[in-house]
Amino acid sequence: MANSDFAPAICILAAFFFAASTIASSDAPFIVAHKKASLTRLKSGSERVSVSIDIYNQGYSTAYDVTLNDDSWSQDVFDIVSGNTSVSWERLDAGTVLSHSFELEAKTRTVFYGAPAVITFRVPTKAALQEAYSTPILPLDVLADRPPEKKFDWAKRLLAKYGSLVSVISIVVLFVYLVSTPSKSSASKASKKKR
Repeated sequence: MANSDFAPAICILAAFFFAASTIASSDAPFIVAHKKASLTRLKSGSERVSVSIDIYNQGYSTAYDVTLNDDSWSQDVFDIVSGNTSVSWERLDAGTVLSHSFELEAKTRTVFYGAPAVITFRVPTKAALQEAYSTPILPLDVLADRPPEKKFDWAKRLLAKYGSLVSVISIVVLFVYLVSTPSKSSASKASKKKR
């Protein structure tokens, strides 16, 4: 009988220790990185790749000795035009973001599959360096033949972007117009009653 009296207390105590250990382990940096790449065709027939990487600290403490390394860009395919593919920062405070960008020029025509960038950082409570990875990029079709932009492509893009909004606004305006203007038959009935 005495054992059954202590069972709920032991369960509550175990839940308390589990919650406390979860809260204690969440008091660390949580690094999330987003990598983006875009192609820009130059008039000279060459193409540039603009890469930007945003590093977010979604955790509750500061990450120290933050290093970004994005060495997936092959030197056989790309030349660095501006910036560096690796950079370091002293710290990344909780709730803040660091951004880095660089630009490359394509040398050969290929479909390029870029790997995620690697972010290493130090946490004061742990001896080993911690690692995080950025999101990967979509495959880039570098120096591919693209058809020239047609005259009315801008109209198609506007229609695709705002077409549904314009149709909804048109329907609402038509409804308000029909409700607010009296119909001809009710106006003729009112004039017959006056006679």
